[in-house]
Amino acid sequence: MGKDKIRVGITQGDINGIGYEVILKTFSTPEMLDLCTPVIYGSAKVAAYHRKALGLPSVPYQTITSAGDAEDDKINLVICTDDEVKVELSHPTPESGKAARDSLLKATEEWQNGLIDVIVTAPIDKHNVQGDGFNYTGHTEYLEDRLGEGRKSLMILAKDGLRVAIATNHLPISQVPGAITRETLKQKLTIFNASLRGDFGISKPRIAVLALNPHAGDNGLIGTEEAGTIIPVIEEMRQNKVLCFGPFPADGFFGSGNYKHFDGVMAMYHDQGLAPFKILSDGAGVNFTAGLPVIRTSPAHGTAFDIAGKGTASEESFREAVYMAMDIFRYRMSEKELHANPLRKQYHEKKDDSDKLNLQAASMKEDE
Repeated sequence: MGKDKIRVGITQGDINGIGYEVILKTFSTPEMLDLCTPVIYGSAKVAAYHRKALGLPSVPYQTITSAGDAEDDKINLVICTDDEVKVELSHPTPESGKAARDSLLKATEEWQNGLIDVIVTAPIDKHNVQGDGFNYTGHTEYLEDRLGEGRKSLMILAKDGLRVAIATNHLPISQVPGAITRETLKQKLTIFNASLRGDFGISKPRIAVLALNPHAGDNGLIGTEEAGTIIPVIEEMRQNKVLCFGPFPADGFFGSGNYKHFDGVMAMYHDQGLAPFKILSDGAGVNFTAGLPVIRTSPAHGTAFDIAGKGTASEESFREAVYMAMDIFRYRMSEKELHANPLRKQYHEKKDDSDKLNLQAASMKEDE
């Protein structure tokens, strides 16, 4: 987009939760402005209310009407919420739902207009955010519909080398078995493989696929989805050169540490993947919406109404979400540049081959 720094669009989330707390804490250190240009979509009055209520240090920012007016080395706040909105910490209200919705809609519009590079979303309350322009079960489904350009999305939870994708997103448990079809699972694995390669830079990702039923169905004794759907898809994906393995019983897979041997894990449903992920990521995980043109990340936690206003919320997950959005943006840009310059790509490929030959020669000398 022709700018030196990445413009990070940040939605305020539910104003009665911990969204503003983690945002303000994240950008309270000047070093963050060396890395990116933050554009927060919200309200100056609401931001000031949270800062005073939490006793946080003053964070200077400028108010603007659009990200087109954003300046580097400053925190930019696009006003899109009525300053008269009432903040009621710890309680979701129709007002806080509308404020979260307006923030997201404005950020979406500005990304479409090329004014921001990535979107980082603060947590919303999925019930009270419903209304004009938003009738979805979460950010993932909304962004797929509004910004997907016909592509399908995939929810990936990531922290360091642990990346867990969810095959069925936000879906009631009763609907999960019917939603896991061969076509859907193959589609999700294809998106996962492409994202591990294109967004995380893993050339030959190894993907572990979890079973739906306990003990992976126990040869049909505890369910038939493994034999009828999951195993045939794994075999087909492997024939198409996608390195899939499994299905693994989820309890033993995480409990034994087997996940450390894979670049990605495909869980069949929300809690099967998120429960172990949140324990293993120790509160610093990131939710990434893969498969779409837009890069969107968020902290891997909710509104935390129970601790809103107490000043005890950790900003680590939100900060990591900002870092990951920027990393993926840079990686996509570098890949785009390589494809636009075939000679440069050939140089890198030849250099890689040369490095491999040098390593092989060195290894032969050691054997001698």
